[in-house]
Amino acid sequence: MSGLTPAATADRTGVSIDTLRYYEREGLIGPIARTAGGRRQYSEDDVFWIGLVTCFRAAGLGITDLRGFVAMLRAEHSAQDRVAFLRERRTAMEQQVAALRRAIGVLDEKIDHYSGAPGTD
Repeated sequence: MSGLTPAATADRTGVSIDTLRYYEREGLIGPIARTAGGRRQYSEDDVFWIGLVTCFRAAGLGITDLRGFVAMLRAEHSAQDRVAFLRERRTAMEQQVAALRRAIGVLDEKIDHYSGAPGTD
């Protein structure tokens, strides 16, 4: 079996080796294959999962949510369960985006206000 070393996987996925190990310990990826010498060897499927976990983390999902989703996938829950889980997370993200848009609007108002204020050239 040929696979990627931890360093190559970290380079390819943009996460640190420590993060790879953390994801493995938390059950978010893996189990990771090992060489005869006991070294981790990542597959293309592992790289895909790392990308998925990284994307979900960037989207604000916590480790608990990720563990739940991975468990759902591994236990072969119905597609409806998976869709419901993802829709709930999407709704939460939409609310976060709306809050960020409101905050950006306030910042823009303050920028406009202070840009026109005397002594702020």
